[in-house]
Amino acid sequence: MTLVTLEYVRLMARYNQWLNTGLRKLLATMSPKELAHDHGAFFGTIHAIVNHLLWGDILWMSRFDGGKGPPPAPGSTPLGIMESVGFNDTIIEWETIRIQTDGRIHAWAEGIGSSDLNGDIEWYSGAVQKQMRKLFGLCVVQLFNHQTHHRGQILAMLTATARTPNDTDVPFMPEDI
Repeated sequence: MTLVTLEYVRLMARYNQWLNTGLRKLLATMSPKELAHDHGAFFGTIHAIVNHLLWGDILWMSRFDGGKGPPPAPGSTPLGIMESVGFNDTIIEWETIRIQTDGRIHAWAEGIGSSDLNGDIEWYSGAVQKQMRKLFGLCVVQLFNHQTHHRGQILAMLTATARTPNDTDVPFMPEDI
């Protein structure tokens, strides 16, 4: 069963890169204190949410492309969901890895074929502590949906700080992204 198309995957990879470019520019204008302000969201702060989102992107990409996952926590244990908020200490560290990860997602999307989106994917989930097997396309949707969900939280927080995010509507994404 094909759940998503190759065109969707490539569009969403471009969309992710476009929105993260705008997000990086806005975060660069903020002080560490502003980034650490608790806005009452599930992960609390903008810094925590961007860290969690980046961690999740790297985790899913390691499952998709077989590359490296997020680095382990001190003591060589994998970072869990709650520890993901401390993935990077500074926004400068986050930005460097964000750019690399967006490039990785884009390269993966450009390099896969339609047949790669069929079938199942298997992985061990630390979140539920068991081996998982799901439709590959469903997990691709999860990658992009997770990004949209958390970026929405971040953009709401930025708006609350009187910063104006770029447009987020897919039809207004520049063609050259």
